[in-house]
Amino acid sequence: MTYQNYSLKQLQAIDAAHHLHPFTDHKELRGIGSRMITRADGPFIYDSEGKEILDGMAGLWCVNIGYGRSELADAAHAQMKELPYYNNFFKCSTPTPTLLAKKIAELAPKNINQVFFGSSGSEANDTAVRLVRHYWALEGKPQKNRIISRQMAYHGSTIAGTSLGGMEGMHGQLGGAVPNIVHVMMPYAYELGLPGESDHDFGLRAAKAVEDAILEAGAENVAAFIGEPIQGAGGVKIPPASYWPEIQRICRKYDVLLMLDEVITGYGRTGEWFAAQSMGIEADTITTAKALTSGYQPLSALLVGDRIASTLVEKGGEFYHGYTYSGHPVACAVALKNLEIIEREGMVERVKNDTGPYFAEKLQARIAPHGLVGEVRTFGFLAAIEIVKDKKTRERFMEPGSAAVTIRDHAIANGMMLRATGDTMIMSPPLIWTRDTIDMACDRLLMALDLAEADLRRKP
Repeated sequence: MTYQNYSLKQLQAIDAAHHLHPFTDHKELRGIGSRMITRADGPFIYDSEGKEILDGMAGLWCVNIGYGRSELADAAHAQMKELPYYNNFFKCSTPTPTLLAKKIAELAPKNINQVFFGSSGSEANDTAVRLVRHYWALEGKPQKNRIISRQMAYHGSTIAGTSLGGMEGMHGQLGGAVPNIVHVMMPYAYELGLPGESDHDFGLRAAKAVEDAILEAGAENVAAFIGEPIQGAGGVKIPPASYWPEIQRICRKYDVLLMLDEVITGYGRTGEWFAAQSMGIEADTITTAKALTSGYQPLSALLVGDRIASTLVEKGGEFYHGYTYSGHPVACAVALKNLEIIEREGMVERVKNDTGPYFAEKLQARIAPHGLVGEVRTFGFLAAIEIVKDKKTRERFMEPGSAAVTIRDHAIANGMMLRATGDTMIMSPPLIWTRDTIDMACDRLLMALDLAEADLRRKP
């Protein structure tokens, strides 16, 4: 590759001169320079200086089968030679999206049989909003267009995705959100639970916030509730077991559609193909992306339930929506091979029965007792570590997020990539992690916690 002709400083200078990064303070980045990740293999990434880093985030929640899988490169190469591109407009299709839609329907919950393709989770959520509102218009209820979401939800970075999401910082830069989207409390018991309140009761109270929002607007005006089964970018917030059954009951009671965002949780991360199956949720739409191709190609899939799909077919009329790369044949070929590998190697079952439970056990045994850790939460191959100044009182460090960033920086310096979100450390490992890899991750994370604690306790 031509980058090998450049030094790290040269690459950083070019990066600073021409490359605008996502979710980045560019003034800060130009002061320190980008870390250049140049290759990867299995569970590891490597930077331009040859440093090996255990990837605890699976890229960005997506590289489920790990790095360096030549079968996916071969699938892309073969498809590019045969048919590198054709669109799905004008009553045309190509074989790979056709076969991939069938495969996804086979893996999905039983009420899901239709798929709409895009290139990103953000696009999938845009499509879901358009489709849900189109559905109610076809049903003769165009006024039924309000969508209820949650605070600290993340549904993408497009205008519609940001509007659906519940992150105030993103809303502040939006300058005009998509109308008729409201946000209610998140199911985050660690901070929002009341003294003496059980997890069960908290889950019911958090779900009631959705019912209250429906009643305030009038059920005749509410199209859908959207939620991540586990709030990912918002800090791996895992709802109590009572939450989703109550949400399901509320949606059915008021004839409100249920939209799931499984961009992070889809394709094995929770120990089932979809978190909807892990949690017993029957959704009307499920947005997916990321692990559909393990990040090897950009691709998203909106899974559409039978209720919506049957109305589209029976009522007719054009759905004025689509993307140039909807069902891109190369991306779909890679996705088919990726799902084949996940299935062939039993990754979903392994996370459910072996490595997922071991991951939870080791984080609770080795990480939870640390002086900086207030709580450890896990579900399948997702984890959150709450960072506190005082374990008993749950007091945080003075500057919000500073402690987690300190831990993250020590972790990366010591060969462990994970993410800081507010005062929470989050992890989303590749599904290929073994028990040995989990032990290695705990060793490196403990080292980072110890080094960070020494820094943080020195501060006034």
